[in-house]
Amino acid sequence: MPSLVSLVMTVYNRQDYLSIALDSILLQTYPHWHLTIWDDGSTDSSPEIAASYARLDPRIHFIAAPHTGQTNSLKAAMMKIERASASPSDDREYFGWIDSDDLLAPSALESTVNILDTHPQVGMTYTDHRAIDPSGKDLGLGARCHIPYSKERLLIDFMTFHFRLIRRPIYDRVGGIDVAVPYVQDYDLCLKISEVTEIYHLPRPLYYYRVHPTMISQTHKNDVTKSAALAVRNALVRRGLSHRYRLDIIEGGRFKIVKV
Repeated sequence: MPSLVSLVMTVYNRQDYLSIALDSILLQTYPHWHLTIWDDGSTDSSPEIAASYARLDPRIHFIAAPHTGQTNSLKAAMMKIERASASPSDDREYFGWIDSDDLLAPSALESTVNILDTHPQVGMTYTDHRAIDPSGKDLGLGARCHIPYSKERLLIDFMTFHFRLIRRPIYDRVGGIDVAVPYVQDYDLCLKISEVTEIYHLPRPLYYYRVHPTMISQTHKNDVTKSAALAVRNALVRRGLSHRYRLDIIEGGRFKIVKV
């Protein structure tokens, strides 16, 4: 049996980019996936666009929900696919999500599935990404791609950025998405995953990360920084390091860990 990839895409007023994002999933060279599109109360034509793709391909499931915010929407969507998917103990079921303003390279799923299929000790794999502007112009390799992965370095640099594929038992083991850490739920999840399993960096740019003025990291900068600091401080506690180190926020919203 081939491995099954369960994908989630949350959407809030992304009519300008949604079709391109969904087309990139339909173009995947790996066919064994299903996608849940969770619309978070959009007021533009995003629901109509998403519904049209669900009619086009039976692997796509569309849910329209009231507006609750990105983190709550992602949590609800992931819970939906957990209930609908295979056994929680199935090591060959993989979870991932794609932002509705970004897109995948055609071989993104095939490449990441291959890593998890052939490396049973690895609980999560992530790829490099390229930044693009609102029109899709290539802005180059993402700066985080140059940062080597280690679970210690992850405390100050979120290099496990995009695209990520996670084994279902690992996702369940760490408790999944935590709504108590909004805006940076993916960073918080990666910190937790790094504490229980190996993470594999696939150094190929298989994700296109769109940079634009309405992205959450731009519209909620201070909230993002505060939540990221909370995620790191929680990680220090889990790792038994909080009595030895503290986290300081330095210029530009970056972090520094200092001995107490």
